[in-house]
Amino acid sequence: MTMKPLLLDPALQPRLVFTDLDGSLLDHDSYQWQQAKPWLKRLKTLGVPVIPVTCRTRGELLPLRERLGLGDTPFIAENGSVVGLPPAWRHAHLERDASESEGVAMRNLGLDIAFIRKRLSVWRERLGVAFRTMGEMTLEEVMALTGQEADEARLARVRQGSEPLVWQSDASSLASFREALQGDGLNLVQGRRFWHVTGGLDKGGAVTWLVDRFKSLRGCEPLTLGLGDGPNDQSLLEAVDQAVVIRGGGVSTLAPRQSTLYRSQAAGTQGWVEGIAYWWGGQDLRMMPKGAVSS
Repeated sequence: MTMKPLLLDPALQPRLVFTDLDGSLLDHDSYQWQQAKPWLKRLKTLGVPVIPVTCRTRGELLPLRERLGLGDTPFIAENGSVVGLPPAWRHAHLERDASESEGVAMRNLGLDIAFIRKRLSVWRERLGVAFRTMGEMTLEEVMALTGQEADEARLARVRQGSEPLVWQSDASSLASFREALQGDGLNLVQGRRFWHVTGGLDKGGAVTWLVDRFKSLRGCEPLTLGLGDGPNDQSLLEAVDQAVVIRGGGVSTLAPRQSTLYRSQAAGTQGWVEGIAYWWGGQDLRMMPKGAVSS
């Protein structure tokens, strides 16, 4: 049944959704997201941007956001290192020289990938640790690790401001490796499949950057909701007003410093739907899409 168009009461605070993708909006293994379709359509009808915040690259996100119906919203790629801005989110004088791809102005908020790879090579030799970066892997290795098809795996390897790696030394060496990277202004964060080395802002820092951009353009404070399932989502969940930790495959150790936190019972896309409904379905039933399950 077609949902009738419905506008939010102008008196209500504007809202933004910041969401991790893999293991959250997208199921971790199948990458399916159909259960979220009613909510995605409803939020779009209501003018609520759903903003991906992910370790994926710009090349991976540009076609994916179109399939998800998010072609007119910004995105945060490579764990906060890169931001994509559609026209409505740009300052003409600030994005005048930004590179543009498929109608999206790109801003690099972190350090250049060449610098990151150079420092990784230096610290591998100095510390005597073993790891393999995505840039060093063959296409077949990336496909095997990620479960992606060849075209997607190629896009995953084209990076601007972060480098995923597979750690091959013992866990006890991670602390000294992290400390060495911090001296170069680099961060080491754990994802589901890889460790990620980034420079500059993390996911939470990029979320704050985008919220500040929204406030400067719209002149008002939005209500923000964040959803994520992994350790690299911690800063994202701490940067928003309301947060959802989506249950993963094992016991979650994710414990963001967040007073308005909900932990989903379901995993993946179903947990994403559960979290959205928990925070916003009960507050204003007009937001609930028909057929959505409220928690």
